[in-house]
Amino acid sequence: MSRILIDLPDEQIDELAAIVETEQRPRAALIREAIEAYIALHKRGLGADVFGLWKGRKVDGLAYQQELRSEW
Repeated sequence: MSRILIDLPDEQIDELAAIVETEQRPRAALIREAIEAYIALHKRGLGADVFGLWKGRKVDGLAYQQELRSEW
């Protein structure tokens, strides 16, 4: 495991300290978890979780969109 040095604003340090106190977990573990979640989010790719949501609908997507926009 490598070590890195980062600078954080005091507000973020205070918020992190509050989470450490509440969860009774080491600050380093919380930071590692946050970085892991951030990396996982970016690995997924933008929009990867929304492809295919309209599959199986009986309404044409374009017609539905035009109907919604007609209200504007």
